[in-house]
Amino acid sequence: MAESKKVIGMDEWKRKLQAVNVRKEDMNKLVMNFLVTEGFADAAEKFRLESGTNPDIELTTVTDRMVVKKAVQNGHVVDAIKIVHNLNPEILKENPKALFSLLQQLFIELIRAGKTEEALMFAQEKLGPLAEENRFLVEFERTFSLLILHNVANSSVSDLLKMSQRNKTANNVNEAMLISQANEKETKLSSLLKMLAWVDKELEKEVAYPKMKDFSTCKLEDPAAI
Repeated sequence: MAESKKVIGMDEWKRKLQAVNVRKEDMNKLVMNFLVTEGFADAAEKFRLESGTNPDIELTTVTDRMVVKKAVQNGHVVDAIKIVHNLNPEILKENPKALFSLLQQLFIELIRAGKTEEALMFAQEKLGPLAEENRFLVEFERTFSLLILHNVANSSVSDLLKMSQRNKTANNVNEAMLISQANEKETKLSSLLKMLAWVDKELEKEVAYPKMKDFSTCKLEDPAAI
């Protein structure tokens, strides 16, 4: 018969948490990283002045990323591509996923504008070859069906014409620019939360302890009540 888990009560667990020393400097760096990565350039500058915490990259690059993101969200894909290319031509060369996302979005915007002949030519000359070279054929075929469906609104590809698709493209490009600028694609806070979730899962195999099921409230649940 398997041994029961060790139980750590609420009082003991809180004492353990209070014993952990987190430096203010580390917390400030975590906040700054979040502001920079998520594109809050003005807030990052104010936080730099108030806390004395310097960002790892120039704040002007944050503004550049947000300009590109806004252009994509507004459907101005050609402008977005030009801006990224002018900033660093290697960004899209080194990230075929971001390049395909932009060209895919450009194709979608041509369809949206009713430029079907131009869209067909673009798919044949640009989007199709890139998809084949980088194994994006499934997504290409799905996108190409916009040209042949008579009732896109009620089809399985209707999401391609929604704002969520523009946001998806903008996020893919933002990620590529982040990797180029700071060698990371998400906030350190996101990485820490993923690590915390993994540690929590592993620890739960051995110990019953107050769990934090909702990170947004930070409320602990007593193991005796679970």
